[in-house]
Amino acid sequence: MTRLSVNINKIATLRNSRGGNRPDLIKMAMDAEKFGADGITVHPRPDERHIRYADVYALKEVLTHELNIEGNPLEPKFVELVLNIHPAQVTLVPDSQLQLTSDHGWDTIGQQALLASLIAPFKNAGIRVSVFVDPQDQMVKGAKAAGADRIELYTEQYARAFESNTANEIIEQYRTAAYTAQSLGLGINAGHDLDLHNLPYFVKQIPIIDEVSIGHALVSDALYLGWENTIQLYQRALGK
Repeated sequence: MTRLSVNINKIATLRNSRGGNRPDLIKMAMDAEKFGADGITVHPRPDERHIRYADVYALKEVLTHELNIEGNPLEPKFVELVLNIHPAQVTLVPDSQLQLTSDHGWDTIGQQALLASLIAPFKNAGIRVSVFVDPQDQMVKGAKAAGADRIELYTEQYARAFESNTANEIIEQYRTAAYTAQSLGLGINAGHDLDLHNLPYFVKQIPIIDEVSIGHALVSDALYLGWENTIQLYQRALGK
């Protein structure tokens, strides 16, 4: 059954927009676990415009489920943070410093040697490593060759196709990449622009997905539906 990791970056964005501690990020994360989330995802960026590095240390002290830390391993401060926190999983994304949000996967073929050197410190520390990739067979194979434990399929292209009623034309690309990953012994995560509408079809078509990481849509839905109700609705969308 696919696990739900709730990305709380947007909670931090709201808090930071006004200063102070409203909403209380730590309590929101603890409540997410209480309301049914299988894990919590954070993506600290160098400018700390949403999740702050101090937040991650505070979360480590209170969370009881899996913590997934996303970020660019080319940032020494990010590597130091992950090795100090020792989360269940680190997800490596090739974001630039000023990038608004993740918008592409790693070139795991052209950057394979670099990626292998970036993965090694986390693997040596016993941290599960997931690599953000586009849904292409060669990128999945490159992630395996670089030493990844999992891939995270970048799903924005799928989400856009779903909105235009053409998801059936692209889902095979994702399915093929997922089953290639499975055949190589890789775990399979997915994330970016997944929501209550497009999530059920995605996991029905690719039932071997281990985990989805969802933040922006989930937090937006919670403004209408409430935090507890929204998390449970997303779990139902996953078939739970």
